[in-house]
This record gives sequence, C-alpha cells and structure tokens, in this order.
Amino acid sequence: MEKERIYKFARELRINQTPAEKKLWEHIRNRKLKKCKFLRQHPIPYRSFNNKTSYFIPDFYCVEKKLIIELDGKIHDFQKEYDDNREAILKDLDLRVLRFKNEELDDIYKVLETIRGLL
Repeated sequence: MEKERIYKFARELRINQTPAEKKLWEHIRNRKLKKCKFLRQHPIPYRSFNNKTSYFIPDFYCVEKKLIIELDGKIHDFQKEYDDNREAILKDLDLRVLRFKNEELDDIYKVLETIRGLL
C-alpha cells in the first residue's frame, strides 16, 4: 500500500513540475545529455532504522550513472538539516547528489556543463 501511495505521489509531482524543473527537464530528457537517461521524480527505496521501506523522490535520477540532481527552491533554506541527512543516506546507497539553487538555472548552459562533468 505504501509503495502504491508513493508512486502515485511521484506521478503527481511529475505533472506539477516547478518552472526550474521544467527548464532543466527540457535539456536532459530523451537522452539529450551525453546519451544518459534521466528519470524525473522517481522513488528510490531505502531502509530506515525500523526496517520499514521508505522512499526518497529526487527531482532527477540517472540510474546508469548513479547521479541524482536536486533543484533547491527557497524552502531548502529552511530544511538544511533534512537535506543533509537525506544526502548522507543517498551517498550510503552509492549515489552522487548534485544540487543547484533554482536561480542557477538562469545560466542553464553552466548547469548543463557541470552535469556533463559528472556524467
């Protein structure tokens, strides 16, 4: 039941993308960036301390390169500790996390160059 709920929520997030997410998605979808496939709002399962499956839903995820891209809006200014904890768990899963503030997408080509460098 939890899995169904989280996947439904992920679909809703894909439908209701932020302007920053839409902008980046147009440049990385359909293997446009170094022929790497990116998923958007794709749930990633992990085990929490109580042995229950929990999920993170990153903005973008390239499975083959184990790269997560997160776009940080203003809300992230108030949840630094949560973001740091989440990033530590994802790193424990052998995933790399690349974060951009929404304003950085004003120079989309610089952002894309940074992503290319990690791919």
